[in-house]
Amino acid sequence: MKDTALSSTHQALGAKMVPFAGYNMPVQYEGVNAEHETVRKAVGVFDVSHMGEFLIEGPNALALIQKVSSNDASKLEVGKAQYSCLPNDDGGIVDDLIIYKIKDETYLLVVNASNIEKDWNWISSKNDVGADMKDLSEDYSLLAIQGPKAIEAMQSLSSHDLADIKFYNFIVGDFAGIEHVIISATGYTGSGGFEIYCKNSEVKQIWDKVLEAGADFGIKPIGLAARDTLRLEMGYCLYGNDIDDTTSPIEAGLGWVCKFNKDFTNSEALKAEKEHTPERKLVAFKLDERGIPRHGYDIVDGSGKTIGTVTSGTMSPSLGIGIGLGYVPKVFSKVDSKIHIQVRKKAIPATVVKLPFFKG
Repeated sequence: MKDTALSSTHQALGAKMVPFAGYNMPVQYEGVNAEHETVRKAVGVFDVSHMGEFLIEGPNALALIQKVSSNDASKLEVGKAQYSCLPNDDGGIVDDLIIYKIKDETYLLVVNASNIEKDWNWISSKNDVGADMKDLSEDYSLLAIQGPKAIEAMQSLSSHDLADIKFYNFIVGDFAGIEHVIISATGYTGSGGFEIYCKNSEVKQIWDKVLEAGADFGIKPIGLAARDTLRLEMGYCLYGNDIDDTTSPIEAGLGWVCKFNKDFTNSEALKAEKEHTPERKLVAFKLDERGIPRHGYDIVDGSGKTIGTVTSGTMSPSLGIGIGLGYVPKVFSKVDSKIHIQVRKKAIPATVVKLPFFKG
């Protein structure tokens, strides 16, 4: 297992550490529900330094990104970020990612920790345009400071007006006494806040100052378990659960990041799929009775026939009900459709709902 630059810090704080995507990561500190509530109501800080970062540079950087990613990166301006995915040749998804335009001809691609090597090899295999590629994953750390009090709690750490950083925008500036860090409003919780990208040698100073500045606002360190319940309440896809090499972005509800005004990997097939509606769709559901849907549970119809599988599920800490995502035939995909989740020996009735589950 690899350690992040803060692994010993988490252990000293009493975190429960688990292997995750090849890294030794904090899954929880005081408990999932308490940590979840801290982010929804105040402010929490996550160490997500296991994520991967690739720098793509040069006059052909955009050409490479346009070829491998589904969204239209030509629309990006310096200081803006974009959610996208890397389609494979077979209709599935290599990974989902965020693309940052750092300056003209310089882009930062942030990818999932479990896919760093796979993504690097995939993008490299498509780089016949001579773009300059650097894998910065081992050298950089990433903190996510999330919650409705994040701006107020962190403003004393930067000379920049943090309230001016709009969603999916970022600046490169000073933070916690460190110059030239990326301060990005690209959260994964639905409760606002920032991500801070910095060098490994800088992250301990930033972590300590973040906890110090946030003390009066109730800040706490948050583990990956609460990160999962927070993102699920928003309906954000998790790679390896809700999307993978076998799921198309169209059936996963990511058609909005597939821009067919350009050519990209497998774009013709994906365009045809979008025009003809996929046979199955990723839907959000809530249980009508008490129970907890889990990843891998069967989704069944009224007669008990299996029609799909739960890809993500939990007991929502904010709503107090069982919620989840899963793929079902399109006939069951409309909002208010009735399905059942097979929880052990009981088929619990559930209703297909519109995202997000948590309305804020």
